[in-house]
Amino acid sequence: MRVLVTGGAGFVGSHIVEALLAAGDEPVVLDLLPTRPETPPEAAWIQGDVRDAETVATALVGVDAVCHQAAMVGLGRDFADAPDYVATNDLGTARLLAGMAEAGVGRLALAGSMVVYGEGRYDCPAHGRVRPGPRAPEWLAAGAFEPRCPSCGESLVPGEVTEDDPSDPRNVYATTKLAQEHLAAAWARATGGRVVSLRYHNVYGDRMPRDTPYAGVASFFRSALERGEPPTVYEDGGQRRDFVHVEDVAEANVVALAALAADQGAAAGTLRAYNAGSGEPHTVGEMATELANAFGGPAPRVTGGYRLGDVRHITASSRRLREELGWRPRVGFTEGMSRFATAPLRAPASR
Repeated sequence: MRVLVTGGAGFVGSHIVEALLAAGDEPVVLDLLPTRPETPPEAAWIQGDVRDAETVATALVGVDAVCHQAAMVGLGRDFADAPDYVATNDLGTARLLAGMAEAGVGRLALAGSMVVYGEGRYDCPAHGRVRPGPRAPEWLAAGAFEPRCPSCGESLVPGEVTEDDPSDPRNVYATTKLAQEHLAAAWARATGGRVVSLRYHNVYGDRMPRDTPYAGVASFFRSALERGEPPTVYEDGGQRRDFVHVEDVAEANVVALAALAADQGAAAGTLRAYNAGSGEPHTVGEMATELANAFGGPAPRVTGGYRLGDVRHITASSRRLREELGWRPRVGFTEGMSRFATAPLRAPASR
């Protein structure tokens, strides 16, 4: 199977290219980087922008399926980043889908994200399943980090989100990731194509970019340790996340593409979403401590600070991906953090 991997030189994309080669597939890398990085020489390389129609048309020649990873990621610096997020993530996806419709390529594995859910799943002892609103700045400033029941104001019990939980994007990046899914679903309905959207949870591992406001929290902590500084933990460190190793995410893409090739995963004309998480929730504080210990210190510093747009708890149920497509994560939390503590990081790509 010949697979176009957009963003195939990036953090997740480069691992997908390797996993496709290991599975006997033929990846074609389309990436904005001006020079070819350490992508395997067996993979075809096209330098260009997914927002350019001519480049996309060239990249799609002879392709059986597309694995769309090209994106601007992370919470970013401030709202001034909004045009870049929309142009890269949404216009780029629209250009790609238009090219696929023209070329008759009907299978797509999309890099989705858990950020589309906003806050995670919560239960109130008195009111059952509830959806707390955004945390007020005055609460955060006072150190009241836990969401409260919107009906009674009592503490909530966090749980795991499923793919059927409603979306509630709470920052620009999250909004663009949800828009990508809507665009892909519209393409599928119009063309009879099939889409699997893998909603990645907190992906970490070697080749993460260092020292950039757009990377994930694991990269922030690892970069700090490399500089000899303690990882800076926001709030009280009690934020629950699902940290999933990049090799497991890459394998999830290979599994999804194989399912699409076998007319599984998503019916014709539809998008099917799958959470891609480890199934082992950990707090941000636990992750920082595990990583610092594996690196050899210094210990994390919990600041009590906060960032507007961050959510408190978001962890995944990956049951659908396991049961329907047979995927299983193989890299556990302790092993993964131990490997990540000494794994090479990349210089951040210029924007």
